[in-house]
Amino acid sequence: MFKLLHLSDLHLKPPGVVLHGLHPDLQLQRCVSHILAEHADADLCIVSGDIAHDGEPLAYREARGQLKRLPMPVHVMIGNHDDRAALGAEFPEACAADGFIHRVIETVVGRMVLLDTQDPGSAEGRLCEARLAWLRARLAENDQAPVYLFAHHPPVPVGLQRMDAIRLRDAEAFMAALLPFRDRLRHLFFGHLHRAISGTWRDLPFSGVRGTSHQIALDFTTPDIAPVSFETPGYGVALIGADSIVVHHADFMASR
Repeated sequence: MFKLLHLSDLHLKPPGVVLHGLHPDLQLQRCVSHILAEHADADLCIVSGDIAHDGEPLAYREARGQLKRLPMPVHVMIGNHDDRAALGAEFPEACAADGFIHRVIETVVGRMVLLDTQDPGSAEGRLCEARLAWLRARLAENDQAPVYLFAHHPPVPVGLQRMDAIRLRDAEAFMAALLPFRDRLRHLFFGHLHRAISGTWRDLPFSGVRGTSHQIALDFTTPDIAPVSFETPGYGVALIGADSIVVHHADFMASR
């Protein structure tokens, strides 16, 4: 089985700065230490965006320092809270020549396609025509390999009113790009929600994970804000086989 770690929504501030009563830098330290103790044998780690809360360069430096403790390859993505230039300066390997932070990772179980859904200045996600064309080209490159998709923003409404209002707004165009390759698509992983969540979108299985620091409350009634909660932080552990994908949600201890 191929073991994939899925982290998301680190929301790092400069070291020592508090966010929602938590220290995001210490939370990430605890997360990395938990991985080293329990899942150091993983094959790959993908961090699906919102590396920093306000895009500070020191936050990305902290992320780089913590994530390099992990023994497996680690790939970071961009979220709506991230600053494109600051993230790219600290993680230049994440940046494509076209200026977007998207890439394909080849693995023994197939192709991991990491999407750039940031719309600068907006909390909503976007896949412009340039990014959709890139996606279609990447999907067409190999007509045999299974594909696993990663995005920061979910394309599907999940019942959390504020988060649904800032999901991926190009969902129909996204699905139109995927449909010709539907038989090769195995799973969609996303972040943004700060929830352990799973389901299907047009029969495509998906999963999301908790943040490594604060969470978003399971609140189906509040329309204008995303209520913060202090549920246990965590990350995903996906076991990928030839005929199955099982996603576990690993908890680690928070400290307030």
